[in-house]
Amino acid sequence: QVQLVDSGGGLVQPGGSLRLSCAASGSFFGIYAMGWFRQALGKEREFVASITWSGGSAKYDDSVKGRFTISRENANNTMYLQMNSLKPEDTAVYYCHAALAVDRGSLLPVDYWGQGTQVTVSS
Repeated sequence: QVQLVDSGGGLVQPGGSLRLSCAASGSFFGIYAMGWFRQALGKEREFVASITWSGGSAKYDDSVKGRFTISRENANNTMYLQMNSLKPEDTAVYYCHAALAVDRGSLLPVDYWGQGTQVTVSS
């Protein structure tokens, strides 16, 4: 019923930029929040950034503050992550996450995940 399609990853040199996109589609009533997580080889999944859908309040992990910017387009249920000044330690699979309202009878958000997109920062 719900699909999250994330894209925009690739290979970039240190100091370069990439923009990730994630589009939500399917049967849901609304979006509470969307965000990005990443998992590097041999590491646990970690939070990167998130944004609430109604107020647009953004949060960032300290490791990306000042370098990454999260944004959204409410009309088309799309979220973006502009990544600047990329570092080798940013190398990871980046996963789109959405907390969606899918049931009129429940106030609990339901978690959905994209398939992941590889970001590699290397010289």
